[in-house]
Amino acid sequence: MPVDCTDCPLRTKALFHPMSPSELAFMRRFKVGERVIAPGTQLLSEGEPSDELFTVLAGLGLRSKALANGGRQVVGVVFPGDFVGLQAGVMDAMQHSVEARTEMTVCVFRRDALWHLFREHPERAHDLTWLAALEEHLLGESLAALGRLGGKQRLARGLYRLYRRGDALGLVRDGRMRMPFIQQDLADALGLSLVHTNKLLRTFREGRIAGWSDGHLHVLDENRLRDLALVPEDRPPPPRPLI
Repeated sequence: MPVDCTDCPLRTKALFHPMSPSELAFMRRFKVGERVIAPGTQLLSEGEPSDELFTVLAGLGLRSKALANGGRQVVGVVFPGDFVGLQAGVMDAMQHSVEARTEMTVCVFRRDALWHLFREHPERAHDLTWLAALEEHLLGESLAALGRLGGKQRLARGLYRLYRRGDALGLVRDGRMRMPFIQQDLADALGLSLVHTNKLLRTFREGRIAGWSDGHLHVLDENRLRDLALVPEDRPPPPRPLI
């Protein structure tokens, strides 16, 4: 049975702003159903349109962009609470793909209802704009890291950001978080070769900083990981709207 928005488990997370009664009532009308996506399935495909938009209710995914030389650039990890498909909603086609890496449950919205949201619910429209601005900020941070940091710092920053986001969602237990990706995913996200990524991970493991095995990220020394990541302050992720 689909989860009623009133009972959405994400609404209890401190990571998300509370909804007003009118916003909650609108979301109950806006949502048209739920879908379960099997691991390895593309939810959205680069270059293709979509009549639907989605909020991830549970599970993890990967955003990636194909390159002309046959390679790809991983542009982000999809977490519960993320709203995906906005590019197809306003640009007629996705500019990157979204693939499920665990079983994912997504809330489904109709693309044609997006324009009603902008016309009739300015608060929700502002929330969508805020989320788009956040994505721009995160991509800017990633670009700066790729262009100006060494491999060790890139890896530390990537692992630290994943860990902190997972912790804010309650996905971390005793310093361990599920990480259902492969080393090639990480290499493609960091702009490193697979061999270099493997060597860096071994260095982190031997240094008792962080380990990645059996599909889990284990942060052994969060302070050292943060220092390597060149993150100046240990601030929690900013509260965000939930669509």
